[in-house]
Amino acid sequence: MAMKHPLRPLVIAGNWKMYKTIEEAALYFKVFEPLVRGSRLYVYLAVPFTAIKTMADLAKESAIVIGAQNMNDAEEGAITGEISARMLKEAGARFVILGHSERRRLFHERDDFINRKVKRALADGLQPILCAGETQSEREQGLTEEVLRRQIHEGLAGVDRMHAARLIVAYEPAWAIGSLQAATPEMTCEAHRICRAELNALFSDEAERIPILYGGSVKLDNAQALIAQPNVDGFLVGTASLSVESFAKIVHLAENRSFNPSSVST
Repeated sequence: MAMKHPLRPLVIAGNWKMYKTIEEAALYFKVFEPLVRGSRLYVYLAVPFTAIKTMADLAKESAIVIGAQNMNDAEEGAITGEISARMLKEAGARFVILGHSERRRLFHERDDFINRKVKRALADGLQPILCAGETQSEREQGLTEEVLRRQIHEGLAGVDRMHAARLIVAYEPAWAIGSLQAATPEMTCEAHRICRAELNALFSDEAERIPILYGGSVKLDNAQALIAQPNVDGFLVGTASLSVESFAKIVHLAENRSFNPSSVST
């Protein structure tokens, strides 16, 4: 039986999207933190911009990592409504989600723009979580591998190997986001294998330090089978992370599954 890769951290990240006021976020934290205290996993929460400062202050004495859901690629400028990496960092964010399928679909973000954001995040001290994933149409046309390789290759183009250990990649099939349909463990394992191969092509041995998370309708009834896959280094959880109870249970389930050699697939 195989344990998870010793060089890669196991990360369970929650993406709250456009949910929770500052007051609601603070209440969530006060209930959630004791439930995951002492966890051997890295627990991340990507919260709305308005809640970052409050949540980062609350998390100072905990192991929970607070981050953002998006940023602009510019250091500063006359770009109404946008926010920079430096602003997020000052507010207390330690990571940022980039290239999420909703940003690609709703705001037409392209790989070159996402690549500039990744580089800006690294330059300004934020850890990027780069998302990649195919649409339903692309999967039906047999383009999954082509799409994943392109999004990772172009999203990380020009990133120095010395920064590889600071990266996280999330496979999030666009057809599963916000739906009741998650990728099967077999689909996930194959997609993560493709992502790992592209990371190896970009960063050689340093690629082994980059966690690949699964995101796309992760919930309690599928998390156990998904985390058992040898190439799954954690989750990017959407809707299920909005509930203290369900997210804490996913953290504990992933921790128990990942650190129990008799329960991990080879």
